[in-house]
Amino acid sequence: MSGTPGPGAGDRRAGPDGSRVVLVTGGTRGVGAGIARAFLRTGADVVVCARRPPDEPVTAAGRTARFHSADLRESAAVQEVFAWLAVEYGRLDVLVNNAGGTPHRPLDAADAARHARVLELNLLVPLAVSLAARPLLRARPGPAAGAIVMIGSVSGTRPSPGTAAYGAAKAGLENLARTMAVEWAPHIRVNTLVLGMVGTPAARAHYGGDAGLAAVGRTVPTGRLAEPDEIGEAAVFLASDQAAYVTGAGLLVHGGGEAPAFLAAARGGTNGTNGGTT
Repeated sequence: MSGTPGPGAGDRRAGPDGSRVVLVTGGTRGVGAGIARAFLRTGADVVVCARRPPDEPVTAAGRTARFHSADLRESAAVQEVFAWLAVEYGRLDVLVNNAGGTPHRPLDAADAARHARVLELNLLVPLAVSLAARPLLRARPGPAAGAIVMIGSVSGTRPSPGTAAYGAAKAGLENLARTMAVEWAPHIRVNTLVLGMVGTPAARAHYGGDAGLAAVGRTVPTGRLAEPDEIGEAAVFLASDQAAYVTGAGLLVHGGGEAPAFLAAARGGTNGTNGGTT
């Protein structure tokens, strides 16, 4: 499982400008790629890991994220990632636990084992990765704490029909982050980005193209879905020195959330925020 360097790769232990080292799991596409690009724009050395390489390198501001192949559901693969980081960089400043996802599947459409795999990917994998990252984050140079950013979801804050196991995992993930923030303070800060809908290529396909994406966006108070790079900017903030006193927090990034269904019913199909239909 080898890392693929971007242009100008040389001494990888801290970067020529002493930049931070950031690992983004599932950072090869969608929200993860947006997060990786945001950190690249700060001058960080960014590593993205996933089972398969990106269709094209993740780049921003003349910098390229380094890809490392790993199936994070395998314990040995998780350990290998951090052994490799220790050799290649000698440090880790920020971990973004982004890898996850789920198919749309009603509870009674699958057996418990299938739902358990969703729970594993979205809750147990971030736990295993965080535990493996802890020694490097704990030992990072300088007075500032290392940072872990969990990528949560509004599915963990409300009923999640069709993705029940995913919603349960994301609820657990935020609780895990709050507990981790207490146990690992003051050396590691742990926060969660609680995401609403994001305009990824997968979302565009799911909602039927640009027209469907725009229609769904009109149900959000801001009138649109988030862009992946906007999620990245929020992750950069939580990992930055500007957020040095922020730990154990959940930051909602959902464009104002979802208008209650009863408002749409009362207004004959409008959602009560910007005239969109539900």
